[in-house]
Amino acid sequence: MKRIIFFDGICPLCNGFVDFVLKKDSKRHFQYASLQSDFAKTNLPEQNLSLDSVVLLENSQIYMKSTAVLRVLFQLGGYWTPLCIIASIIPRPLRDFFYDIIAKNRYRVFGKYETCRLPSSEERSLFLD
Repeated sequence: MKRIIFFDGICPLCNGFVDFVLKKDSKRHFQYASLQSDFAKTNLPEQNLSLDSVVLLENSQIYMKSTAVLRVLFQLGGYWTPLCIIASIIPRPLRDFFYDIIAKNRYRVFGKYETCRLPSSEERSLFLD
């Protein structure tokens, strides 16, 4: 099953999420690409290239915002699974409302990198850009 996480490559919060998933994804369910990459531009519809959302491409289906995050965490298994089930009970518009508040303020709170993330040599095979 093909699962690609697209993220804002210059956002420390987004990179932290990718670092977290890389650390917990022992079964290597996911691959990664920055939303600024040519790979993203050729593999995502233009309306999904917004830097204000993590995007999950899973078997040709696109998930964004809180739904993308919950699907990623659910795949990690362990104690994330019941937490995601509970969080998914919250209506998506309400989840996304809070997601949007964080997304809108992430640069102000966490700063901004000058360039996109460069994967380590061990991570390189998982990054598509």
